[in-house]
Amino acid sequence: MQHNFLKGRMADFSTLRMTLISPRWRSRFFPSTLTDGENQHVSLHVQIMFRIVMKRIQDKWKSYRHRFVPWIALNLRKNERTIRQVTERSKDRLVSDEVVSETLLHLFRALLRNDVAQQGEVLRLLPASTQTRYLSPETTEGPDIGEPEGVHRPIETMLNTVGFCIERKPSSLPFAGTGVFVTRGFVPKGTTVAMYPGTIYQAYEPILFQSIGNPFVFRCIDHVLIDGNDKGISKIVYRSCSGRDRIGPFRLSDITWLTANTENPLAVGQYVNNCSNERAANVCYQEYDVPEAFPLELRQYLPNVNYRHDTQRPLRCVVLVALRDICPGEELFSNYFTIVH
Repeated sequence: MQHNFLKGRMADFSTLRMTLISPRWRSRFFPSTLTDGENQHVSLHVQIMFRIVMKRIQDKWKSYRHRFVPWIALNLRKNERTIRQVTERSKDRLVSDEVVSETLLHLFRALLRNDVAQQGEVLRLLPASTQTRYLSPETTEGPDIGEPEGVHRPIETMLNTVGFCIERKPSSLPFAGTGVFVTRGFVPKGTTVAMYPGTIYQAYEPILFQSIGNPFVFRCIDHVLIDGNDKGISKIVYRSCSGRDRIGPFRLSDITWLTANTENPLAVGQYVNNCSNERAANVCYQEYDVPEAFPLELRQYLPNVNYRHDTQRPLRCVVLVALRDICPGEELFSNYFTIVH
């Protein structure tokens, strides 16, 4: 049906073009006293204008190619490699939630430990045994290599802790804008490689205005939506909800993903581009509900927040998990379209 709709729109454009250059249309808007030469000039001018408009529409359409789900839906038959199929909801997981939690906790503890100078107020309110964990000079991660003492660089902490780092760079795909690359290290299969940040909307909560012109709204299998846009009204809503949920010095979500200097270097998943026939997916989305026992002091690195403060369910996160081993220099590609049988 959508394919026929697109063909219909293209047919309408063709009809519009023929109408614009027809003598009947010209007689309505231009004096009948025009000479043949002037009529030809008007027709040429209209054709040039039409080509310019069509070129702009085509460029805009191409810019949405790797972020706009309906475009993928229109090409399911010829782009079989861009579809991820799972037999049931429970099968839409490459690794267990416990494995995801282990990776996040390992990285978040290292981030806090290497930023202890800015965490004084938080640490003072923690039990002594927990303080010792973060203040102990003996750490398995070690200091940020090559950085002066006291300088905290999350990207270096990530490399030293999980063995790789990812960064945003211009995509290797034409018209795809920004992409995400493994810049250093090695990503083994099954590793949590990124997180999809944003405001969490339950199926019954309003997201109309935030979704207008927004290509970063992610839909979970259970219809929960995540708005990963870091600009406009989406940015305002996220900042507001994050500030609302703060408990004294304890931030329950990360707002730095809205800036160029994110404290959680995993929180760039919204910029992972869709795969194609030529570039197969090397990561997949996996829904992850944060357990209640997740340490309070580490929630400041979670790049998600509920739209409503009284949501009666665990915080929903979406992580991207490696489908295969990924080497340095590779761009991350996911499946924007998943079919659950």
